[in-house]
Amino acid sequence: MPIRLGFVPLNDCAPVIVARERGLFERHGLRVRLSRELGWATVRDKLAQGELDAAHAPCGLPLVLAAGLQCVPTDTVAGMILNLEGNAITLGQNLWDAGVRDAATLRAYILQNRGRRVLTFGTVSSNSSHSHLLRTWLNSGGGAVDHEVRLAVVPPPQMQANLAAGHLDGFCAGEPWNSHAVSEGSGWIAATSRTVAPGHPEKALVARADFARRRSEEHVALMAALLEACKWCAEPANHEELASMLADRRHVGVAAPLIRHGLSGPLPRGCGLPPIPGGTCIFSGPWVHEPSQDRAAWIASNLLDPSLRSAFPAERLAQIFQGDCHRAALALSEQPHPALSSRETNTLPA
Repeated sequence: MPIRLGFVPLNDCAPVIVARERGLFERHGLRVRLSRELGWATVRDKLAQGELDAAHAPCGLPLVLAAGLQCVPTDTVAGMILNLEGNAITLGQNLWDAGVRDAATLRAYILQNRGRRVLTFGTVSSNSSHSHLLRTWLNSGGGAVDHEVRLAVVPPPQMQANLAAGHLDGFCAGEPWNSHAVSEGSGWIAATSRTVAPGHPEKALVARADFARRRSEEHVALMAALLEACKWCAEPANHEELASMLADRRHVGVAAPLIRHGLSGPLPRGCGLPPIPGGTCIFSGPWVHEPSQDRAAWIASNLLDPSLRSAFPAERLAQIFQGDCHRAALALSEQPHPALSSRETNTLPA
């Protein structure tokens, strides 16, 4: 039976796509069926209902599933972090025209319009880094104003259209959706993950606990293939090819040059602002993929509502963020295995 692996169209789904397109799953003896999902609510529901075995998902999702937030309580494990950072905060052209240039001038605008207008910002999930980044950045302008705005959950691919239509005044999402808004002239990039929460864990491989238990060898092999894919994604020399892969309609479906901005940089900000050098995602490096207890504690402390944090003591977090799974996958990824021929790689099933 193939492993049913979900992903959402974002630059940071790259390891999943690379592992399939470059034959890494097959090298590890795996049959994997990818499932492109619109947003994280769909991923949550399909994991809870058993329609997916595993998924590329925000690091907060395993806690959402465990707590049964808007779903049946579901046990999952996160055996590896897929990437660090990767998000940006984009504001609408309307705010630029009103004189907003940073968090401080946005705070002044919000307070000046109190009682007349409430700004709405898009976030991809209530329990993801995006909501944390938005609130942190909003409050960095000189005082707490996050309670003065409305946060609306919107799937990443729909952010730009909602910004252009005036339904949103800004949003926080991963690439390439910020670059898409800039290219369409509907928004400008005010901040990135790197400036708000440097090195924060972003996406993880989240698997149903029953899958990880019953098919433990496949689970470890799946992570090993993704670890190899992450190393490939991190190499700047591969970014042209990677952008072309992700541009495919089966994957992200956005023009390759827009995708490339978030991979290698520079990242255009719009409105005549200087571009941001370098890419937005950290795909590989020392300790990047370790689902450590320090990271688990950060995720619980920053991505969950305070009322839920007591439900996740260190012992429970260790059951979800499993370092032993990561270590087993790391050891497997470092073992030699037969290389696929170029002919086999080019004829892999879609």
